[in-house]
Amino acid sequence: MLILGIETSCDETAVALVRDGRLLGQELATQVDTHALFGGVVPEIASREHLRVLPRLYRELMRTTRVDVGDLDGVAVARGPGLLGSLLVGVSFAKGLSLACGAPLIGVNHLWAHLLAPGLEGELAFPALGLLVSGGHTHTYLVESPTEFTLLGRTLDDAAGEAFDKTAKMLNFPYPGGRYIDELAQEAEPDTDLFPRPYIDNPTLDFSFSGLKTAVANYVADHSELVFETMADPQAVADLPAERRAALARVCASFNWSVADTLRIKVERALKQAGEVRSLIVAGGVAANTGVREAMRGVAEGHGIGLTLPGLSLCTDNGAMIAHAGWLLAEAGYRHGLDLEAIPRGRIVPLDWERV
Repeated sequence: MLILGIETSCDETAVALVRDGRLLGQELATQVDTHALFGGVVPEIASREHLRVLPRLYRELMRTTRVDVGDLDGVAVARGPGLLGSLLVGVSFAKGLSLACGAPLIGVNHLWAHLLAPGLEGELAFPALGLLVSGGHTHTYLVESPTEFTLLGRTLDDAAGEAFDKTAKMLNFPYPGGRYIDELAQEAEPDTDLFPRPYIDNPTLDFSFSGLKTAVANYVADHSELVFETMADPQAVADLPAERRAALARVCASFNWSVADTLRIKVERALKQAGEVRSLIVAGGVAANTGVREAMRGVAEGHGIGLTLPGLSLCTDNGAMIAHAGWLLAEAGYRHGLDLEAIPRGRIVPLDWERV
């Protein structure tokens, strides 16, 4: 079964082809340089860029893989959650292809696709506890199969990735700044008393990183000498004087530890509530973070379960994860009609598949 996947939920435009669970090819265009001018994603610009590059990426993918549109057995598309304008570009393109070639349309939950993405690299062991850590979401799920997800804990305000982005912006790191926090964090030992582990003094599995963001803002206000005067470029970070670099590394290591240990505490709780699981799946952009990966490795080892971490290329938004999730849904007999709705962030993606 050959499935085309389309991803346009935020600022990455991506298409991919998966045949019987194996990736045939993919194309991706990032908007990082465009949005770096503004220090964050501008939704209107993002949707216009998707509209501009998606047709070209699709043509290039079909050319390099030597696949004809008539060969497709399904067209999968990220239908949410995400930026509504961006989602509509991908959903509209997918509907047009589905109508033209007669291949079934398959709407994919972007969050679930992240957690299923490591299945492209190896077999997933179910039931699993899934931790999704991205710029917009920090969620835990009990994953019983590729189509059965039970939400255990969710983001109440700022997600972990958002806390990374805002901390980096406070320090005027280059956009996106999470990678620079991670790199500098490897150069120092964390001060575990410097920043709080937010929203852990409660019995819930939900996440809130707004308190950590505020603590960082207060610290930066009191230590303005750490902040670049204007948004730095990568070379400016590389050329930091040793004393200033050491001070920044301490801040980054302490912040990184606070995020990773908060995730550890909540995942430990979720494992107790979920019951017997065979593995821990960690996915999303923040799953590329060194401290988070190490913390989750410790959790899995402590509970005697497998740990599934995607390769770094599968952590960020990509078309392969959408095509793979679409293939799993198609294998299970699910599809959508041309009335498929795009679901913006803040709304629950409905389970409105048709079963064939």
